[in-house]
Amino acid sequence: MAPEDRRAALIAATIPLLREHGPDVSTRQIAQAAGVAEGTIFGVFSDKNSLLVTALASALDPQPTLDAIARIDRRLDLRARLTTAAGLINHRFTGNVQLIAAARKLALAHDADPEVRQRMAESRDALLAALTAMIEPDAGRLRRSPAATAGLLLVFCASTTHGPFGDTGRFDAAELVSLLLDGLLIRNADYHGGAVRC
Repeated sequence: MAPEDRRAALIAATIPLLREHGPDVSTRQIAQAAGVAEGTIFGVFSDKNSLLVTALASALDPQPTLDAIARIDRRLDLRARLTTAAGLINHRFTGNVQLIAAARKLALAHDADPEVRQRMAESRDALLAALTAMIEPDAGRLRRSPAATAGLLLVFCASTTHGPFGDTGRFDAAELVSLLLDGLLIRNADYHGGAVRC
């Protein structure tokens, strides 16, 4: 098998193991899943961390999400555009909970590979830039800048799947956008002594 084919096979075998075991997966488990000898890993990757970082980068590549955001019809109103974008980001986050947790664990490790932090930051920055560009046509309607609005949407999406309050109930894309654009106050209502009359 050519080195590039071995590399691809090892990456493909590592991704599901990262979903199951996180960064504590062993090189023995990876080798067994790939159907190769354990030493084969070190003929292609310098060490286990290098393989894990490469596998995570492959699995968490933001490009498909960025492409989908770029395809959102800019003629739609802001709420519809944001709702579609939030749905795409929620799908990305919920589908990769274990992988994102593994990447964070590697990034926060005492001997963390700086490449992990860099790739995570680049992915976040690319999502932020794509959302900002989508929001910019409506900048005049917002109290915060398009970049700040995009950042808040990412925080909302991340916290509902990865944050400490993620177990309090999931918010769908429309609810997240409503929280972002409308807040929690009921509007156009007559409020009297603790009772709201619509």
